[in-house]
Amino acid sequence: MRELALLWIADEVDVVLRRYRTEQQVSDVWETRERVVVALTGGRESETVLRRAARIAKRSGGADLMAVHVLRGDGLAATGVGAADRVRRMAEGVGASFHTVVGESVDDALLDFARGANATQLVLGTSRRSRLARVFAPGIGARVVQESGPIDVHMVTHSAAGRALRLPRLRNGLPAGRQALGWVTAVLAPAAATVIGIALTDWVDLSTDVVLYFLATVLAALAGGLGPALLAALLGGLLLNFFLSSPLYSLAIANPGNVITVSTMLLVGVLVALVVDRAARRAEQAVRARAEAALLASFARTVLTRSDPLPRLLDRVRETWALQSVALLEQGEDRVWRRVACTGDAGACDRPEKADVDVVVDEGLHLVGTGRALPAADRRLLEVVGGQALLALRGQRAEAGAADAERRAAANETRGALLSAVGHDLCSPLTSIKAAAGSLRDEHLPLGPDDRAELLATVEESADRLTGLVDNLLDSSRLAAGAVTPLLAPVGYDEVAATALLGLEGADRVRVEIDEDLPDVLADAGLLDRVLANVVDNALRHGGTEVVLRASAYSDRVELRVVDRGRGVAPRERDALFAAFQRLGDRDATSGLGLGLSVAQGLTVVMGGELTAEDTPGGGPTVVISLPAAPVGAAR
Repeated sequence: MRELALLWIADEVDVVLRRYRTEQQVSDVWETRERVVVALTGGRESETVLRRAARIAKRSGGADLMAVHVLRGDGLAATGVGAADRVRRMAEGVGASFHTVVGESVDDALLDFARGANATQLVLGTSRRSRLARVFAPGIGARVVQESGPIDVHMVTHSAAGRALRLPRLRNGLPAGRQALGWVTAVLAPAAATVIGIALTDWVDLSTDVVLYFLATVLAALAGGLGPALLAALLGGLLLNFFLSSPLYSLAIANPGNVITVSTMLLVGVLVALVVDRAARRAEQAVRARAEAALLASFARTVLTRSDPLPRLLDRVRETWALQSVALLEQGEDRVWRRVACTGDAGACDRPEKADVDVVVDEGLHLVGTGRALPAADRRLLEVVGGQALLALRGQRAEAGAADAERRAAANETRGALLSAVGHDLCSPLTSIKAAAGSLRDEHLPLGPDDRAELLATVEESADRLTGLVDNLLDSSRLAAGAVTPLLAPVGYDEVAATALLGLEGADRVRVEIDEDLPDVLADAGLLDRVLANVVDNALRHGGTEVVLRASAYSDRVELRVVDRGRGVAPRERDALFAAFQRLGDRDATSGLGLGLSVAQGLTVVMGGELTAEDTPGGGPTVVISLPAAPVGAAR
């Protein structure tokens, strides 16, 4: 209990702390309880890494486990389209929450998510890059370890570590690193061609030197694009003219053909650079579209597979684009904006003009976010997500409308049943009382003592029926209003059975088979008396010649069975048996309002028990009253 209390306090502190960190824009990790974040790529090593993270979370005293899958915002995709779906299923299998984020850099996105979640531990697999690749550039794991700060990082080895045989990953256009390589190539390649040309002067002619400079220009174009290609062509032309063409060591052009050579190298460099840039852009667009499709599929799955998808969808949007808050705002007829749903800092945005991101979803409906502005490509993607949010909102409202219509229909049905029952079952005893009273007051009727006694008995019987009907109506109303508060104490079924049978018509047809050594139940004696009286009265009125009460103990429950041999109850009618104003076809003058079993079930549930129906062997229904057993040795 102490550990549970401490965990509860830690959760409450964590909620307040998260709100304060959001309001103050604190990015440092503040440790309140253990929270483990595991990074999953969707590759074949993901299951190994996830299970290791689950063991770490379990050893940390039941720490929160959060699985995160990073989609590269620059259009790069290290795994297939179905990777996020596979990772989500694996995370749900070990009880972890699943999150998808988008980032230009995987390591930065991973660390930002861990800091935002206030994580204390970060688990990721070792690099699948080969040793040669790690020599030229560190892997994601190495960069995460270097920049993790106070977050503990666990590197998990796996069978795929260092065995990558895939092609190099396409880059987003020509990034800074590749452009730097292009400029270096633009300087070194013509210089190398010059050295080779000078060394081979005695064996080759000028045409071979020109081919070497062409090769240097193409290499610079492939490495860095248009700028390095132009530099390589110009530098190559100057070096060719200065070191290898006559007159040597002079920039004077003795042969006009050299001008054509330099111009041709420039043209080749430009053409190759344009082809490289175009191919890079197409590759970027294709892989970007692939990442967007995976992300949209993830959002669509959230909408389709959850009963209340809108809050989770907005939460996924906030996590994906690292926003402070995301809200769906709707403008009413009074021109006032109201939040339909919100995640993150609830007070950060209440009008579209205050938002950093504003996407029009429908007329009078905006999807807004705060925290940072999004580029045009992400805004276009967010517009599609806005359409999914609109579908989720419409579905949510349609479900609410259907539920409201169902409640109204049930209320109308109950009201009709009540009016029908009141019109028949309350009027019948009132008519009997009025007729008997009128006969007694009529001085002209020759009534003997026996006749008067019979009329008085009719009045008393009808008044008792009215009292029972009114009591059931009042109890039903109290149960509906939640105004019944039981006083639980140890009670014996045998004692309650004896008092409940007093005053019941036909109680002589009830046989009690309750062992005196049966454990007591934890119940309210008065309410249990009413429950048993209603159930037995129903059995006497609709049952056979005899009703039997049997009790038995099972585990921490004690069950009392009211067995009769009357008309059985079909399985499809068992739920209706305990509904208010249901009499299952009985319409005689003594059938009542159909509230007896409904009130009995409500009172039983209030006491922490169950009231169910089952078949009696040989025919007829058995009503089972199940209540928790009282603690051993508890005083009555």
